[in-house]
Amino acid sequence: MENKTPLSPHIQIYKWHISSLVSISHRITGIINIIAVTFICLLASILILGETNYKFFYFFLSSTIGKFLILGLIWSFSFQILSEIRHAIMDLGYGFELKTTKITGLMVIFGSIVLTIFFYLVGKNFF
Repeated sequence: MENKTPLSPHIQIYKWHISSLVSISHRITGIINIIAVTFICLLASILILGETNYKFFYFFLSSTIGKFLILGLIWSFSFQILSEIRHAIMDLGYGFELKTTKITGLMVIFGSIVLTIFFYLVGKNFF
């Protein structure tokens, strides 16, 4: 006999909020950033072995997939930094009102996109 009652009824009635989206994204970008920093450290240590070992990574990072990966990492770092600033302000006891959390959450999301575009334009020598 099959049980038709849900195990977690809150899943069906819970509505997503900006704060929950930012919180989950903050955790995911934290994991991505730790992996990225580890990769960057390994890449820097390969430079010690000589230029021939570095050419493969240069070729990969100059490809379309590599450039997309770099843009994604720039967004990830930007999002993490802005989210940490938001959390630091909340640790001081400010910004717990519902309207304020929505505004700061949107500021983190759109601010990370703006920072990513800014760093892309700086990398292209636009400024």
